[in-house]
Amino acid sequence: MARQETLTHTPLAELTPTQRIFAIVGASSGNLVEWFDFYIYSFCALYFSSQFFPKGDPTSQLLNTAGIFAAGFLMRPVGGWLFGRIGDRYGRRRAMMISVLMMCFGSLMISVLPTYKSIGNLAPLLLLVARLFQGLSVGGEYGTSATYMSEVAQSGKKGFYASFQYVTLIGGQLLALLVLVILQQFLTEPELKSYGWRIPFAIGALTALVSLYLRRSLLETTTEQQRKIKGAGTLSALLNHKRAFITVLGFTAGGSLIFYAFTTYMQKYLVNTVGMGKETASFVMTVALLVYACLQPVFGLLSDRIGRRSSMLWFGSLATIFTAPIFFTLRGVTSPVVACLLIIAALAIVSLYTSISGLIKAEMFPVEVRTLGVGFSYAIANALFGGSAEYVALWFKSVGVEQNFYWYVSAMCALAFVVAWKMPDPGKQGLLK
Repeated sequence: MARQETLTHTPLAELTPTQRIFAIVGASSGNLVEWFDFYIYSFCALYFSSQFFPKGDPTSQLLNTAGIFAAGFLMRPVGGWLFGRIGDRYGRRRAMMISVLMMCFGSLMISVLPTYKSIGNLAPLLLLVARLFQGLSVGGEYGTSATYMSEVAQSGKKGFYASFQYVTLIGGQLLALLVLVILQQFLTEPELKSYGWRIPFAIGALTALVSLYLRRSLLETTTEQQRKIKGAGTLSALLNHKRAFITVLGFTAGGSLIFYAFTTYMQKYLVNTVGMGKETASFVMTVALLVYACLQPVFGLLSDRIGRRSSMLWFGSLATIFTAPIFFTLRGVTSPVVACLLIIAALAIVSLYTSISGLIKAEMFPVEVRTLGVGFSYAIANALFGGSAEYVALWFKSVGVEQNFYWYVSAMCALAFVVAWKMPDPGKQGLLK
C-alpha cells in the first residue's frame, strides 16, 4: 500500500495558487543562483583561458578550458546519484540547500585561484578541482529542483509551472552574461584578462546566503512515510523502471546537446567562426537568451494543451531539420540583428524540449525514486553529450571540419525524435499526479 501513496494524499493537494507560486519562486530562485555560478565559467573563458593555459593559439586555449568545462559534467552522474538519494530519503528541500552551498563554494575557490604565472601547472589542476566540485553540485541541483517544482505544481498546469525551472536556468546564464557585458563597459580587455574575470565568480559566491534563506522557507513535498518506502533513493529500486530510465537518457542526449550548442557554445561560435567582436557577441547572446527565457512559459502552456509527447515530437523533428541550416547561415552573416534572429529561431525550437524538460522526466518515476530517476538519468546523458558540446565543436574546428558538429547535433536530435515517438505521453499516463 505504501508504494501506491501519491502526493494527492499530502497537504500539497490543498495548497492555494499563491502558495504554489511562492514555492516555485523559492525553488527557482536558488536554481538561478546555481546556474549563474556554473555558466559564468563558460562566458568568462574568453578572458581567463590564457591565465591558466598560456601556451598555444586562442582556439587551443579555449579547447583546454572547454575540456575542464566538460570534466565538470563528468561529476554530474555522481551528483545525480548522491543528491537523488538525499532527496528521496531525506527530502527535496534538504538536498537543494546542500547543493547551492556546494556550488557557491566552488565559485569562491575560482575567484581567488592563483594563475599559471604564479603557481605553474598547479593552477589548471586547482581549476579542475573547483569545476569538479561544481559539477557534483549541479548534478544534484537539476534532479532535486525539477522534481520539487513538478510535485508542487498544480495539476493541469504542470507544464506552465515547471517551465520556470528553465526560466531561471536561462536567467542564470543571462545574468552571467549581463555581468560580463557590464564589466566590458567599464574595464579594458587587458584588465578583464588580468583580474576582471574574477568579479563574477565572487558575485556568485556571495549570492549563496540569499539562496539559502529562500530555500530554508520552502515546504517539503514528500511525507515521512514516502521517504521510508522500501528502496527509496536506491539504484536497485530505480532498476525496476528501466524503460523510463532509458527513455530519459535518449531524449536528454539530443536535448542537452542542442541546448549547449545554441547557448554556451554559441558565444564562442560568434567570435571564433562568424568573426564578431566579443562585446557584440555578448550583446547578441544577451538579447537571444532574454527572449528564450520568456518563451519557456509559453511552450509550457502549449504542452499542457497538446501533451508532452507531442511537444517532444515537434522538438525532435524541427531540430533535426533546421539545426545545420541555421549554423551554416550564421557563418555568412554580417548583421548582428540577423544573427540574433537566427539564434532566437533555434532557441524557439529548443524551447519545445526545455520548457518541459524536468517535468517530463518527473512524470515517469514513482515518488520513492523520483529525484534519483530524474537527476541520475539526466546527469549521465548531460555529461556525455551536453557537457562535451563545446569541446567537440572546438575539436572539429581545430581539425578543419567544423561543419561535422552541425550534423552531429542534428543526428542526436533525430534520436530524440525516435525516442519520443516510441514513448507514451507521460502527462496522461505518468506517475506524477
